Amino acid sequence: MRIPGSGMPSSNKSSAEAAPPVPRLAMVLYRHPVVRFLAVGGLSFALDLGLLAVLHEGFGVDLWIATPIAFVVSLVFNFLLQRVFTFQATNKGSVSAAKYLLLVLLNIVVSDVIVTGFDAVGWSYVLGKTTATTLTTVWNYFLYRHWIFRREPQDVETN
Repeated sequence: MRIPGSGMPSSNKSSAEAAPPVPRLAMVLYRHPVVRFLAVGGLSFALDLGLLAVLHEGFGVDLWIATPIAFVVSLVFNFLLQRVFTFQATNKGSVSAAKYLLLVLLNIVVSDVIVTGFDAVGWSYVLGKTTATTLTTVWNYFLYRHWIFRREPQDVETN
């Protein structure tokens, strides 16, 4: 059956039914903090690398200056999005920031020890960096969720 004057086939569905719904799996994944955590982490990495490239390649900024600038910008971006978007923290922002900085310092030390350790025993530093990143990503999620971006008990929904 055709809609008169349009040449289009008619449908018994309403306009709401005709629009493709957001896939149920996508919504389930979006609602899970692990997925948001990994997405924000990926965006932070892309921002870090992209800004580094723009500063160094585009504007000729020396690597020793461009690298920490890009890193710090991506850390601030990561902190803000993890706090507001991923974990919807209700604790004090200053407390979260202090804890976040302590964890960043710990991650730097652990990563350095693992990467140089792998290299010292003759293994690939790339494998060491991959191992360090995997390890810190796992514990970062749990520390972000339960320590850094903690939700106050009265703000946690009980279902």
